Amino acid sequence: MKKGIHPEYREVVFQDLSADFSFLTRSTIRTKDKITWTDGKEYPLVKVEVSSASHPFYTGKQKIVDTAGRVDRFRRKYGL
Repeated sequence: MKKGIHPEYREVVFQDLSADFSFLTRSTIRTKDKITWTDGKEYPLVKVEVSSASHPFYTGKQKIVDTAGRVDRFRRKYGL
C-alpha cells in the first residue's frame, strides 16, 4: 500500500445512546470524543442512535416515531 493516502484504521467504541449498549470494533471513522473501555485503555467514541440492541428488526419491539410532529414543525419553520 502507498504511504500517506489511506486513513488510519484503529479500534473505536460505538455507543448506542437509546439502548445503553457499546461495542469495540475497528474503523477509520474520525471522532473527537474518547471513552475509557473496560480494559482500562482510552478509545475514540462514536455515538449512534440505532444499533442491533435498539433496532426493531433485531429486538422485535416496535418504536413509535412522531413523524407528523416533525413535518408540522418543518412547515411552520419554513412557511410551507
